[in-house]
Amino acid sequence: MAKTVSDSNTKTPKDSNTSKVVKPGISQEIINELSSEINNMLSYAVFNGITINTEVNALIQNSSVDDLINAHNLLCKNVAPATPKSIQFTKKLHSKDNTKLVLSRLPLVRNLVILALVFLTIFIVTGISSDVNNDSLDKGIMNNHGKQLLLNIGYLCSISGLGVVFYLLKNVSNSLKKGTLLPEESIEYMAQIVLGIIAGLVLSEILSVYITNPDNVNLFNKSVLALIGGFSSDALFSMLQGVIDRIKSIFIPANS
Repeated sequence: MAKTVSDSNTKTPKDSNTSKVVKPGISQEIINELSSEINNMLSYAVFNGITINTEVNALIQNSSVDDLINAHNLLCKNVAPATPKSIQFTKKLHSKDNTKLVLSRLPLVRNLVILALVFLTIFIVTGISSDVNNDSLDKGIMNNHGKQLLLNIGYLCSISGLGVVFYLLKNVSNSLKKGTLLPEESIEYMAQIVLGIIAGLVLSEILSVYITNPDNVNLFNKSVLALIGGFSSDALFSMLQGVIDRIKSIFIPANS
């Protein structure tokens, strides 16, 4: 009698690539994030003596998604200009090892302080050089050459750098007080330092050309222009952007 061959191996395997069914609605991960941000904002408001809307309590107790969103919206208005992201970042800074120095816990401030010392060193070294004086600065970039040109540019760049670092350190200090400091601002500030140095050179070298009396273009005036350019790089950029927009509006129709 012939043996019956098992056909278990002939069964069609289940499709391993079957897509999972995604249920509509807000995921539990988002709900947990909402709850965490609400607790952080409540803690921040209580710690800083910020008035909290009493409607928040009833909304949190209900714990429905709609109520959590409404509570989150109310708290965002209460803690403004701080945001949930900035509050979380500030909380992480305070939760780190308190034995470390503030500069170690906040690399942005540390980097700005180091840059300030670097610019100050360059300013002192170039400032005491005999190649940096009223006459050499009056000549400008186009009429200086070699070592004298390098020292004069270094002098003006250092002053521009000091101006922009002074501005940024003040900004960081205000952001820490208001709880609005964000982690990605470190990248933005590095770019702004470069813009500040460029703005200082633009003001000190290009704008000074339009001064009617060449005798007024001296060490003090060019230094002040470089400092103002570094400190107000945002304003200078906005002014130049406004000029470009006006020129574009002349040649490009508004409806195009």
